[in-house]
Amino acid sequence: MAAVRRISLEVDRGETVLVRGPNGAGKSTLLRIIATALSPTTGRGQILGFDLLSEREEIRRRTELISHRTRLYEDLTAIENLHFAAVIYMVDPKKVARALADVGLSQVGRERVRGFSQGMRQRLALARALLREPELFLLDEPYSGLDREAKELVDSLVMDARHAGRTTLIVTHDAAREHLATQVVVMREGHLYSPPAATAAGAGRL
Repeated sequence: MAAVRRISLEVDRGETVLVRGPNGAGKSTLLRIIATALSPTTGRGQILGFDLLSEREEIRRRTELISHRTRLYEDLTAIENLHFAAVIYMVDPKKVARALADVGLSQVGRERVRGFSQGMRQRLALARALLREPELFLLDEPYSGLDREAKELVDSLVMDARHAGRTTLIVTHDAAREHLATQVVVMREGHLYSPPAATAAGAGRL
């Protein structure tokens, strides 16, 4: 059974799009395809002007996916995780301390991620996103398991990204976050519904 079926979604740079829908609707699969973590079996698309199939590395350099799978190295400390990301993405390592402070993890920066709660891991993933400043943020249920303060951090990240002209796609069940979005789409059984922008078709562009 296909998780995502013949969808079309066009998003202008700098927009914040909120994707809603029931569990199993294909929302996370959609984000993973956009992030090039999965390959579509059919169809075509452009992300940030790059072809979804033939220019995947260019898309990855400019995209940050934050989900329950934080992709952190558990045997490294929080600081080491961010320094590693700084090297990989050619970011000034001097920004690491500020990124940790911005998410409230300065006091645990030298502790191994293995001992972090899920909320702390989410905060560290947010710090990595702040460090990278990608052109495209993909947030998969970013508010899950977070306290009020951490949720406000996510809100700030989204708003700062918009003000900086970056694009954000948010998958969330939290309807209270719709005020952050410039466009809201609903996903059901692999299809997108969003008056007036998204209809069933076969291609997409971000």
